[in-house]
Amino acid sequence: MKALLRFAKAVDRFSEWQGGLSVFLVILVIIVGFYNVATRFAGRYIGLQLASNSYIELQEHLFSAIFLLGFAYILKHHVNVRVDFFYSRWSIQRRALVDFLGTVLVLIPLCLLGMFVTWNPLLRSWREMETSGDAGGLIQGPVRTLLFAAFVLLLLQSLAQAIKYWAATRGNQAAIDHLLADSYGQTVGE
Repeated sequence: MKALLRFAKAVDRFSEWQGGLSVFLVILVIIVGFYNVATRFAGRYIGLQLASNSYIELQEHLFSAIFLLGFAYILKHHVNVRVDFFYSRWSIQRRALVDFLGTVLVLIPLCLLGMFVTWNPLLRSWREMETSGDAGGLIQGPVRTLLFAAFVLLLLQSLAQAIKYWAATRGNQAAIDHLLADSYGQTVGE
C-alpha cells in the first residue's frame, strides 16, 4: 500500500503543477483577448484589417487548454459539484468508500472510453493537418491532443484518488490526512 500511496502522491504533485500551468494560461488568454479587442477597434478606427481569425482561435484553444488541464486538478481538490444531503454528515471512511466505488465504477471507465473515442480523430487530425473551417484558421491537432491528454491525466488522477480512497476506507491515517488536506472534509457552508 505504501508504494501505491507514493504513486498517488506523485500524481498529486503533477496535478498541482497542472493547476499552476492553468493559471499561466489564464493570463495568456487575457493577453490574447485584449490584443484581439484592441486590434479590432484600432483597425476599424484607421480603416485597416489588423485582426485575424487565427488570434480568436488561439484564444479559444488556450481556453480549452485551461478547461481540459483543470479536470485532474479539480478532482484532486474535490471542488466538483456534489448534490448529496447525506454525504456531508458521513464519516471520512464512508465518504471514501462511496467515492472509491464511484471512481472505479464510473470515472475510470469514462476516462478509458474518452481516450478510446478521441484517439482516432486525434491521429487523423495530425495526419491530415486538419485546420478549422474559418479563414486563417489554426490546425486542430494541438487541441485534439489536449482533449486526449485531458482524459489520460484525469485517469491518472482517478487512479491516485482511488488509491487514497481505498486506503482511507482501511483506516490508513496518512491517506485520511491527505484527503483532508485536499479539502475532502469540507462541505458547502463550512
